[in-house]
Amino acid sequence: MGALEGGATAATPTPSQTVGPFFGHALPYPEGPWAVPEDHPGAIELRGRVLDGAGVPVPDALLEICQPGIFGRCPTDPDGRYVFRTARPATYISMLVFARGLLKPVWTRVYLNDDDPFLATLDEPRRATLVARPEDGFYHFDVRLQGEGETVFLAV
Repeated sequence: MGALEGGATAATPTPSQTVGPFFGHALPYPEGPWAVPEDHPGAIELRGRVLDGAGVPVPDALLEICQPGIFGRCPTDPDGRYVFRTARPATYISMLVFARGLLKPVWTRVYLNDDDPFLATLDEPRRATLVARPEDGFYHFDVRLQGEGETVFLAV
């Protein structure tokens, strides 16, 4: 430490960093991923992973989905996986992603097919990041936060 005028000493500055994330502390709740009951007409399961720019799973992200009258919240597991049960959307499912390094959540859409007029405005590689693919009884949708294959995020 260096001496300042008047006898005070100067502290060595410490590097800054993002505080948190604290998403897993109080925001998740047991029913969060189950936005609709299992027997809800048109119920679908949406599964995927949240990946960083290097393709590494993000084990501490929090996702929220929203449709008219439907809300769900799900943390990712240690492998970056999440799962929601929700209703088949009329057009798309809105998804917010909270993750370390993000000062604000990012917003995207999940489409179950690629025939929406908005999707037609995007080139094929970008369009593909918004369309969930059907698998064995569920839809698969990965969120890539940056880098090659980055998910299209929208300004709200």
